[in-house]
Amino acid sequence: MRFMSRSGKEASDGASGPQTSSPNGAVHYDSVVWMESKAVPGARFAIHRISFGRRMELSRRVRELSQRAEFLNASSDLHEKIEANILALEIDAMYLHWGLVCIEGLIIDGQAADPTQLLEKGPEDLAREVVSAIKGQCGLSEEERKN
Repeated sequence: MRFMSRSGKEASDGASGPQTSSPNGAVHYDSVVWMESKAVPGARFAIHRISFGRRMELSRRVRELSQRAEFLNASSDLHEKIEANILALEIDAMYLHWGLVCIEGLIIDGQAADPTQLLEKGPEDLAREVVSAIKGQCGLSEEERKN
């Protein structure tokens, strides 16, 4: 698995986020991006934009688990395939906790949703949508997202 590296094309396409200039010439950069949920209409969520430091932190967190999952997935043993699938889900949970800032418009069991509640009790489609958006912010290709 290749880790959170961006190709030259991705780095130059403005994917790092909107930047605006103020009258005094200072650049304003939003470190989060808000997205309207397609999985749960009326809900929206904010995720962290990728930065050099956050990319490094995530790469460190994911490295060991993803290498182990890749190794297990290459096996023909059913138990090892199941273990690889569990590790892939743990990696997705790690992405969600790492990248999700907040959720609006979703109440889970009478409480405003947060990353932990979304993961443990929330709609699975929304959790997958959030993880996909976070991986998209990291600039991962579709093949890399599968890992």
